[in-house]
Amino acid sequence: MRRANRRGEAREHLRLAFDMLHGFGASAFAERARRGLGTLGESVRQRETDAYEALTAQEAHIARLAAVGKTNVEIGAELFIGPRTVEWHLRKVFTKLDVDSRTRLGAVLGRL
Repeated sequence: MRRANRRGEAREHLRLAFDMLHGFGASAFAERARRGLGTLGESVRQRETDAYEALTAQEAHIARLAAVGKTNVEIGAELFIGPRTVEWHLRKVFTKLDVDSRTRLGAVLGRL
């Protein structure tokens, strides 16, 4: 469609493809659709869920507990790990989600 100068239609189909492929978890194909949209002049930002999906199950669990206000000691006791291990996981979570505080962590997790 793009090559046939039907840019509007191509944009609609690529947008739909991007959303569907991203939802299915086919990130390589979604990236290809995103690049196609870029050639049509439409900018598509990377989805924020990509960072959340990069969290391990343990990191995601610790992040949720920290977001509701539990301390490192409380989280550690609940998960049978030490508070320093919780701190280590939270540092990784903060880096992956690009946050700098527990309050901001709650806002980001609520959006995802």
